[in-house]
Amino acid sequence: MASGPTSVDLLKRVLVGRAVASSRLEHTLLPKILALPVFASDPLSSVAYATEESMVVLLAASADTKHLIIPISLAIAALLAIVVISYRQTVRAYPSGGGAYIVSRENLGRFAGLIAASALLVDYMMTVVVSVVAGVYAITSAAPGLQDHRVVLSIGFVVFVTFANLRGARESGTLFAIPTYGFVLTILAMVLLGFLRCLGGCPSTEYVEPASDVATAIAPVGLFVILRAFSSGATALTGVEAISNGVPAFRRPQSRNAATTLLMMGVISIAMYLGISWLATHIGGTTVSEERTVIAQIAHAVFGGGIGFYLVQFFTAAILILAANAAYQDFPRLASILARDDYMPRQFLNRGDRLVFSNGVVVLAAVSCLVIYVFDANLTRLIQLYIVGVFTSFTLSQSGMVRHWLAERRKGAAGAKGWRSAIVINAFGAVVTGVVLVVVTATKFLHGAWLSILAMALIVPLLLAIRRHYSAVTAELDGARVTPGRVGANHVLLLVREVDAAAAEALGYVRSFHPPELHAIAPAPGGAVPAEVREQWDALSGGSLPLEPIDGRDLFKAVRDRIRSISRGSDDVVTVVIPELIRGGMLSYLVRKRDLFQLKARLLREPNVVITDVPVHIEAGRPRGVDARPLIPHRMAVLVFVSSVGAPTIRAVNYARSLDATETRAIYFDLDPEQAHRLEDEWFEARMDVPLDIVEAPFRDLTTPMLDEIRRFTARPDTVVNVVLPELVVRKARHLLLHNQNALFIKRLLLFEERAVLTSVPFALRGV
Repeated sequence: MASGPTSVDLLKRVLVGRAVASSRLEHTLLPKILALPVFASDPLSSVAYATEESMVVLLAASADTKHLIIPISLAIAALLAIVVISYRQTVRAYPSGGGAYIVSRENLGRFAGLIAASALLVDYMMTVVVSVVAGVYAITSAAPGLQDHRVVLSIGFVVFVTFANLRGARESGTLFAIPTYGFVLTILAMVLLGFLRCLGGCPSTEYVEPASDVATAIAPVGLFVILRAFSSGATALTGVEAISNGVPAFRRPQSRNAATTLLMMGVISIAMYLGISWLATHIGGTTVSEERTVIAQIAHAVFGGGIGFYLVQFFTAAILILAANAAYQDFPRLASILARDDYMPRQFLNRGDRLVFSNGVVVLAAVSCLVIYVFDANLTRLIQLYIVGVFTSFTLSQSGMVRHWLAERRKGAAGAKGWRSAIVINAFGAVVTGVVLVVVTATKFLHGAWLSILAMALIVPLLLAIRRHYSAVTAELDGARVTPGRVGANHVLLLVREVDAAAAEALGYVRSFHPPELHAIAPAPGGAVPAEVREQWDALSGGSLPLEPIDGRDLFKAVRDRIRSISRGSDDVVTVVIPELIRGGMLSYLVRKRDLFQLKARLLREPNVVITDVPVHIEAGRPRGVDARPLIPHRMAVLVFVSSVGAPTIRAVNYARSLDATETRAIYFDLDPEQAHRLEDEWFEARMDVPLDIVEAPFRDLTTPMLDEIRRFTARPDTVVNVVLPELVVRKARHLLLHNQNALFIKRLLLFEERAVLTSVPFALRGV
């Protein structure tokens, strides 16, 4: 019965790698030497274009403004130092990660936390977009013939970084270490050689055509232009908060290693940034150009072209593209924290084969590709959207840390040591970043920052709406009164569309639990079952069960009307048993059995209705694994797949007990050891009278453990397994996105499994 890996599985293994067991999570933690390229590649790479962004503003205002670059750069470097020192306090105080969101939520309130979260989500998305587009710009500076392909190249690099991250944090860190350290070494070498060459007179750049908006005349420059240049150059600070969000990914002691990595990143970034800014103002002919970036012009002048120039361009392009990696680490991690707090879909909590939050990785990639396409990979337009979210999270985080240290002060002797110096650092950081936020918003608002602000303004109510949905679901489930062990009568409708092997197996299955009421119904468009079908059915059933005709023009309406005609008590259920012959794969099934698929889906909303699917797979023209006779199975095992102890689960267990099986068990597949322990305690407290088995799922894939558990019973040829599945049914289609679709996965899985019957016990939500 075992089936080998499919072509999709093999492709996944090639692209992503072999699945890693959950127990190996500790081994994926990063040492500092790998954590630096993983989390600090964004701020390190930002120095490649930060100086140029200031020059874009200054040279557009006046041809004689390059002398302002150094004071602006010194101010930005000082700001970077302040933020780095401030975040070192954060990683020590909040070693569980979450950065600005956690700090703001715990100290400034829920709404401030959501603003910080929305700012970070926008920031991470823009980190991917701007880093990749800037990297492609560096490539086209060395190869101008590729300029017309910027969008395709950018999206291609996003896909590359996405797959690199799906392979795991440690693997991506190893992959990105060489470009990151190569960039640092080549830039520092360029800066050092540039200083040495300037001792005897600085070289000049090769002539490039200035950008069309570069001023040709000298004009006075006002404060507003200087502030705009400062805010544009402040992109050098992007990504600084990444380490504070990813502290749990560090090797132990995590907070200390994270703080050390932050310091290393700050020192290296400031040294490279100030060096590039100094050379940009001293090397003659440096300008803003569509043909070649500022850093490329400096490298060409310092190295005189040749291998040095191409090495700088290669590593600059590489780190700019791979700088997106920091966002790929932090966006999924922040999304998982928000999902844990019920502000994002719970699917973001799931780890993929390589122990990364793969759903977050895929969503980040999709949104980033869309933004690149919409903005035509235009770096100048995109970078205007970038900096507002960065300083919003900076300001809220540092303000939250001030409140944190004030709370520590009130604890007296029990408070954290060193809170006095820490509160000064964070208070100063909050004031400075707050001022910069005002400057950035004022100077960049009309140039595109309004779009980032609008995105953040839309994300916050979206997060709140998701939280309201989950709260409403929890309230409805808590308010449902379902008593363990309370079982009503089970009325059965057996839908007979054809008299075949599946109908025979379904009849034998129904007879196994002796329902108090059983009706066989058949769609009959003419109002009467054809004589041939009736004769075949009488021969199959022994003439003991008449075949009732129902209107075949609208199958759902006919079945629903027949359900509602059955007289039943408040605890009674109606089980609709649907036999199916399965030929071919899943796609063939959806095409051939579309009406049955829709029938089962619509019946989930009918009150006190249970849907049982009895599939029989046809292989080489013969039914596989069954005898195609309406005999009662010698042994019936009922397995209730559970994920929690609540009204849906209790209802499913109650139903399972009504089936009078040889053996009835509840099974929880252990994706989270902590959740498994809680479930065991809740199961005992609820006094459930069905034994609970905890089955390990070390690779977080339910396929193998589920099939192994079923086949443990069906290994005996006289045994049929009935999987009973509690299924939560939401009212609105859009709410499906907020819930794991494990029920659909299990239905698809068991559709092709021998001697496996699937019963859905729906719990339809009424209020949400």
